[in-house]
Amino acid sequence: MAIKETLDRIREEALSAIKAADAESAIEDLRVRYLGKKGELTAILKQMGTLPAEERPLMGQLSNDVRKDIEALIAERSSALRQKAQELRFKAEALDVTLPGTDPHIGSRHPLETVLDDIKEIFLGMGFNVAEGPEVEFDHYCFEMLNMPKHHPARDTQDTFYINDNVLLRTQTSSVQIRTMLAQKPPIRIISPGRVYRVDTVDATHSPIFHQIEGLVVDKGITMADLKGTLAEFIRKLYGADIKVRFRPHHFPYTEPSAEMDMECFRCHGEGCSLCKGEGYIEILGCGMVRPEVLEGCGIDSSVYSGFAFGVGADRITMMRYGINDLRVLFENDMRFLQQL
Repeated sequence: MAIKETLDRIREEALSAIKAADAESAIEDLRVRYLGKKGELTAILKQMGTLPAEERPLMGQLSNDVRKDIEALIAERSSALRQKAQELRFKAEALDVTLPGTDPHIGSRHPLETVLDDIKEIFLGMGFNVAEGPEVEFDHYCFEMLNMPKHHPARDTQDTFYINDNVLLRTQTSSVQIRTMLAQKPPIRIISPGRVYRVDTVDATHSPIFHQIEGLVVDKGITMADLKGTLAEFIRKLYGADIKVRFRPHHFPYTEPSAEMDMECFRCHGEGCSLCKGEGYIEILGCGMVRPEVLEGCGIDSSVYSGFAFGVGADRITMMRYGINDLRVLFENDMRFLQQL
C-alpha cells in the first residue's frame, strides 16, 4: 500500500503546484517533473513489478487516474494562462480609434521632372513624338554618325566617360536622333529627353550628370524659318508670349548653318542685370539645319529631305524658372529646398 500512498501524494502535490503556476514555462517544468521520463510518476510505475500479482491491476488503474488528472489540469491551466496573456497583450496594444490619425507625408514631383513634363507637353502639342535611347551608347551613334570621326577636335569639348574604345556614357541625346533616322523614314518629328554625362567638376553651374532635351524634324521642304518659328513658339509657351528671342551664328559639326538661341532676360526684360551678366539676353539652346552628310549616313536622301535639330539643357531651364542659382541643389535631394518648390 506504500505505492498507493505515494500516488495519492503525487496527485495532491502536482495538482496544488499546477494551480499555483503563473506562467506556461512553470507548467512545462511541472509536467516534466511529474510525467517526464525521469518524473516522479514514472519512477513509481517502474516499481509495479515488485507488487503481488493481484495488486498490480489496481495500482495500474490508480496510476493512470493520477496521470489523467495531472494532464487534464495542465491542459486547463495552460489554456487559462494563454488566454490571460492574450488579454494583457490586447490591452497593451489597444488603439483608440477615436483619436485623430497622423497625416502621411505625401511627396511631390521634383522641379526638374515638372519642367521636363512641361517641355514634353509643349512639343507634343506641336506634333512631336517622344523618343528614348540607351544611356550607355556606342561611339558610332554618339559621335561618328554625327560627323565627328575619331580624333575630331569637337570631341575634346565633350569630356567623355569611356567604358572602352567603342562604348561610352552618352554626352548628348543626339544619338537617339541617329537611331530614329536609321529606324524610320521621314517625316520625323521627335524630341529625345534624358540624362547625359560629361567629365565635369561639380560646382554651381556644372555637373557630371545633367539633362538634355534634343529635337529633330526631317521632312520635305524644311527650312531655317521652320526652325526659328518652332523654337520661338516653344520659348513663348514656356515663359510667356511677350518673351523675345534672338539667334546668333554658331558652329556644330552635325548642323549647317548652326545657331545659338537666346531669350530675353525675364528678370530685367533686356535692360541688363546680374542674372544675364548685363547682356539683356540669356543663352538657352543650340540649333541648326541637319548636315546632308548626317542625313545620307542614315539612308535619307538629302536631295529630297531636309531637317533641323536642337538641344536644350533642362537643368538650366529649371534654374531659370525657379530662380535657382546653384545647379547642385537639383541633385542633392535636400528636403528643405525641395519643399519650397
